[in-house]
Amino acid sequence: MIFSRIIGTGSYLPPRVVTNAEFAARLDTSDAWIRERTGIAQRHIADESQASSDLALEASRAALEAAAVKAQDLDLIIVATSTPDYVFPSTACLLQAKLGVHNSAAFDLQAVCSGFVYALATADNFIRAGTHKRALVVGTEVFSRILDWNDRGTCVLFGDGAGAVVLAADAKPGLHASVLRADGSHAGILCVPGNISGGRIVGSPFLQMQGSQVFKFAVKVLDEVARETVVAAGMRLEDVDWLIPHQANVRILEATAKRLGLPMERLVVTVDHHGNTSAASVPLALDEFVRAGKIRAGHRVLMQGVGGGFTWGATLATM
Repeated sequence: MIFSRIIGTGSYLPPRVVTNAEFAARLDTSDAWIRERTGIAQRHIADESQASSDLALEASRAALEAAAVKAQDLDLIIVATSTPDYVFPSTACLLQAKLGVHNSAAFDLQAVCSGFVYALATADNFIRAGTHKRALVVGTEVFSRILDWNDRGTCVLFGDGAGAVVLAADAKPGLHASVLRADGSHAGILCVPGNISGGRIVGSPFLQMQGSQVFKFAVKVLDEVARETVVAAGMRLEDVDWLIPHQANVRILEATAKRLGLPMERLVVTVDHHGNTSAASVPLALDEFVRAGKIRAGHRVLMQGVGGGFTWGATLATM
């Protein structure tokens, strides 16, 4: 039987760091207000010259190096992003070219903040089917491009960055189970309700969010999907060494861990210094804890995403 395993992780954050003090200097807000409601102290913001594919390239190179895999050995590239470089071609194709390879399958996957979990499950299925052997899965975002920088309710929350993993076929289980869900009836509470038509922007190009509704919905579905995934893997919550929820808001993270009965020392938190990086948040957090020696070989990691759509999902993996 064929399984897939994560054999390398990587990440990249743009050099520019924006602290809460910068927002407080021009908006009706404060460092204390932002920290109390979100747990965020700072976030990284991409330079105007940096696109999602540029961030993805750096994260991918780090993941490939960690996996001891050459880019030409990849036969699948999936990029999860809501902020692609272009309408088309896909960011995955642009990344493939920047990696200097030409023959692997490459495509984007759009599930907003659940994107990485969706992409990981998709790559896992390709490998389990026996059609592909090595996959690069990337979450990359430049959410700073779709924010209204005068809206204190949204602009303080998000940051830019990229995270990546390399998956490889293996006889031993790595990714045990994934559960993916969506409910489009909740589209209006978190969205960017605009598009391009006739060379003009139709609707709004900025992120809009109903924060209290998003909070309630996120905590509920993250609890439910975690339990579904553990059952699908034939395990128990007690078997989970690390919980990596989408890094949206520290209160959502803590509420989710509490509902699941997992101790806070098993909860991975990076939102305080990354902000909400959408599809990049889970792989960024994973790589940080792997490189710090906290997440080690043999540890069971439950990764979760929840985002606009509404979409949500989880994957249980042994590192």
